[in-house]
Amino acid sequence: MVIRNLKKIMLLGVGLIVLSCQQTKKATFLILPTPQQSTVGEQFSSIAPENLVMAYSPTKDALPKLFDFTKTLQETENESQAQVSFQINKGLDLPEQGYFLDITDQRIIIEAKDDAGLFYGFVTLDQIAEDASLQGVNLPIAQIKDYPELSYRSIHWDVKHHLDKETYYYDLIDNMARQKINGVILEIEDKLKYQTHPEIGSADAFSSSQWLAISEYAMERHISISPLVQGLGHASFILKHPTYFELRDNPQSDWAFNPLNQKTYEVQFDLYDEALAITPHGKYLHVGGDEVKTTGRNSGQSALELQLYWLNKVAMYAQRQNRIPIFWDDMPLKEAALMDPIYNTSISNAEVDSIWNANEPKLNAFLDKFPKNCIYMRWNYHTPQTYGNQKAMEWFIKNDLQVMGATAGQTRWTLMPLRESNIDNIKTFAINSIKGNLSGLLLTLWDDDSPHFELYKRGIGAFAEYTWAGDKSTKEEYKSLFRHRTFGPQWKNENFAFIDSLEAPVGAWVNALVVDKSHRNSLKKNNNAKEQLLITLPNANQKGEWAERYAARLSNAKKHYEQTSTNAKKMEMLIEGGAKNEFMIEVYQQVLKLTHFSFETLLLLEQYDKSTSEKEVQEAMENIMKQRTKFNLLRNELETVYGQTRILNKPENYILDQDHHRHPANQTINFDWQFYSELLFLDKIEEHFKNQSPFNEGQSKTKLELQ
Repeated sequence: MVIRNLKKIMLLGVGLIVLSCQQTKKATFLILPTPQQSTVGEQFSSIAPENLVMAYSPTKDALPKLFDFTKTLQETENESQAQVSFQINKGLDLPEQGYFLDITDQRIIIEAKDDAGLFYGFVTLDQIAEDASLQGVNLPIAQIKDYPELSYRSIHWDVKHHLDKETYYYDLIDNMARQKINGVILEIEDKLKYQTHPEIGSADAFSSSQWLAISEYAMERHISISPLVQGLGHASFILKHPTYFELRDNPQSDWAFNPLNQKTYEVQFDLYDEALAITPHGKYLHVGGDEVKTTGRNSGQSALELQLYWLNKVAMYAQRQNRIPIFWDDMPLKEAALMDPIYNTSISNAEVDSIWNANEPKLNAFLDKFPKNCIYMRWNYHTPQTYGNQKAMEWFIKNDLQVMGATAGQTRWTLMPLRESNIDNIKTFAINSIKGNLSGLLLTLWDDDSPHFELYKRGIGAFAEYTWAGDKSTKEEYKSLFRHRTFGPQWKNENFAFIDSLEAPVGAWVNALVVDKSHRNSLKKNNNAKEQLLITLPNANQKGEWAERYAARLSNAKKHYEQTSTNAKKMEMLIEGGAKNEFMIEVYQQVLKLTHFSFETLLLLEQYDKSTSEKEVQEAMENIMKQRTKFNLLRNELETVYGQTRILNKPENYILDQDHHRHPANQTINFDWQFYSELLFLDKIEEHFKNQSPFNEGQSKTKLELQ
């Protein structure tokens, strides 16, 4: 019998100690996301994880899709043969997607509110069985009551600058489903082979049948995929093509459509039609609409008037297609001078109220122009806790407009997400959404700087934890939970943590070779970046001056060089110890090695600058000149690892757009963009030093080919 009134509530993370084979064993069971309520006894059941063979449903329900440790289950009509009994009971006193899970000595019982709840009950059972298997014990006696705090928990797939290999998307779906994520917003851009506008689709784009198969696979695992087709702005993937120049708002810019040109809507609706066709189970159509001001080719109308004119057009289209349009909400707030209170953490609540009192009428004047069928997505990746952010969300709610939040697992971080995977802000927005009785939350993962997707997974796990369970775990408890579920129970201890300690080196690496007040993402935009934007090099006739000039930079390089060496040992320990998800660790290793290389190069230059004897100078010079060969090997290894799941290069005939926001992943056809600072710096080193010491012409070189 399923226990529905749990008297003893605790997290399913209690260590169990039992006598097994005359030995005392301790096992830890941690579930991601944390169940709402659970009791764990001090006994193990008689059910070994490998003995999960038969399942019986008294109500003739079908087994859901199953994962690793439950996928061997087969349905039987003989109840006595079954280790698992399961059923759907729509009358359960549970929210939608909820379930009860009861593990007794001889039987496992799962009773669910609906199909999704049944799926999630088995997902939890699978995690418990995995923990038992990895720790060599039977399943624990346990009782769980579980359901999500937010009903819609969606991840953003942004494929605008690259595609991953088709098989990887199926792996991602499985990974997200195991964490009870139930939505994907697919920012498709030019990665669909459009039939109506074939020139828009990239040569490497997936066909409609490929995307449709991914959508169907996701839905079988209770993940609905909805498309995001960028609209008024962010339209470079369309407007870079000469065929569509006439639709530009500014004839010289590929950024935005002219909202007053009716052909704009013919093109957009054609693309919408095809995007909806590949996502038949989606509930939404995300139309974008952020970061854009238009003039309607100098029509005299305000940017806000024009945006709302466009929004009504596309919202009406969505309604005809039985989809709910989602719209980024920033521009109406910006046009009403209400953005500063959202991001300014230094002003008081009274000051925020004063700004709103002065400027809210600017919004209210257009209130009847805001379409009612639209969800206004309040995106805030850095300061969701501010009173100003809450005021903005409340404005939509009090005016009977739907609102949903968007947080971020990746914004504009280069190489890997920083700020502890943005866990604090993810948690804050999730908790605020729960308290505000909102239906869902989106986790954006922007492809602008295009880190490997494996590096997003800790942030995705945090999103899964806090949108489902609410405020049940601290940040440090979640990190331990992530290590437990990702690498295995034996690796959950903080001693095996390495991601946070990579952040400072990665943050310093970004501009380690670039002059102050510039950024590596700006190098490609400057025709003389090598001389103007990269740091200078040591002069043989001014020994020590270079090291003195860059003393602070070199001190940091030494510190981060040592830190990356320590992290390398931790990662090797996990791999050698048989940790799960070895590929994720390998991706982090490549991040580490790339940052390590730049710091090493700086330290070699310091060694040269401080050398006093001819022998020291020669040795330092030789070490510096070996860096090109070392880098070529490093790059080859990184591309080999990343290339296991990722398509690294764009098609040869791909048209790069005008790169308005300096997206490095949009700056070269091949994978040079990932290493652009290093490649340019190596060129500079070779050109500089070949005049100061004999240069080995046989040295392996791969000069950067500027594109």
